[in-house]
Amino acid sequence: MKKISLLLLISVFIMGLTFGQNGPIPKSLDWSERMALSVMKRNPEAWQVDFMDRPVWSYPQGLMLHAFEELWKETGEDKYYDYIKAYADKLIDPLGEIKTYKYETYNIDMINSGKLLFNLYNKTDDEKYKTAIEVLRKQLRYQPKTSEGGFWHKARYTNQMWLDGAYMGTPFLLQYAQEFDDPAAFDEGVLQLVLMEKHLRDPKTGLLYHGWDESRFQSWADPGTGRSPNIWGRAMGWYAMAVVDALDFLPDEHYGRVVLKSILQRLAGAIRNYQDAESGLWYQVIDKGDQEGNYLEASASSMFVYALAKGVNHGYLDQSFRQTAEKGFEGLVDQLIEVDGNGEVSLIQVCAVAGLGGKPYRDGTYDYYVNEKIRVNDPKGVGPFIMAALELGK
Repeated sequence: MKKISLLLLISVFIMGLTFGQNGPIPKSLDWSERMALSVMKRNPEAWQVDFMDRPVWSYPQGLMLHAFEELWKETGEDKYYDYIKAYADKLIDPLGEIKTYKYETYNIDMINSGKLLFNLYNKTDDEKYKTAIEVLRKQLRYQPKTSEGGFWHKARYTNQMWLDGAYMGTPFLLQYAQEFDDPAAFDEGVLQLVLMEKHLRDPKTGLLYHGWDESRFQSWADPGTGRSPNIWGRAMGWYAMAVVDALDFLPDEHYGRVVLKSILQRLAGAIRNYQDAESGLWYQVIDKGDQEGNYLEASASSMFVYALAKGVNHGYLDQSFRQTAEKGFEGLVDQLIEVDGNGEVSLIQVCAVAGLGGKPYRDGTYDYYVNEKIRVNDPKGVGPFIMAALELGK
């Protein structure tokens, strides 16, 4: 037993050296690296980032590690790549089977971590990554759909499209189309984003509601429009990131480029209109900042800063949105970032989760959204914070 314990201690020590987690984190580094090193210090293995006690294939890990992938590309620091690869290799066996993944649930959230596999496959030529990519692509081929071809969020959420699903599935689908010459996937990916704007956009504010039920069966669905009743910040954040990332993969000649740029421009204007003037941040329920219980929420704010900054950097948005993004990031740092004596960075006021329906039933009311659990260092805020810092540094 003592021998096993000693070996365990040695392995943890070596892992710490490998990923650069030991010692204080220098304040001279950019916020992106300061946060990433803090994540690695708190979570020696990436599967732990969503407060898990066992390895799982899930979307929060994919979001966080996508941020690490962008950081690795920017810095060339292999410790970030190694952190990603260790997660993938923990969850994908030599034959390409994804542990804990259940195909038959048609859970679009489970597609998100697949984005990590393209780079791993290109860098290593290891066929297990390609096999896993194809498994996830197969899910989207057979994903249940609305009458217009919109992906259901999950098999058990019948006839429903949620904004969350835009980010979970669309960038993966478009990257697959680019990498493996699947032109039909370009069209299908664009369709998802178009349908969400069509059915979820409020014509008065330009903001998008969280979910849409084509059948109008759910009690949260408006009998006329099928929309859920409130505008959740992070749901719009998922959608904004999906639109700006989708443009990375569409060919120059594809009609979807013009369509998605127009969507992004409409969306950006609406987002800017609801930025809190004093803090530069955005509320949990975006358009009800003056109501009791609402709060300035870190994940939505980080996602908006990322999407706006990237939109400007790529020429999709005019330069005035740079100021909006910078003000938002300043608000994050001033109000929602905490740094301890060892330089470890934490992000506070992150909504843990929100959804519609299910058990217990989530009714989409204002009170529901503002009373969901709030976390510190939730990856759904930390990952976008890293990406926002990277975009503003370009």
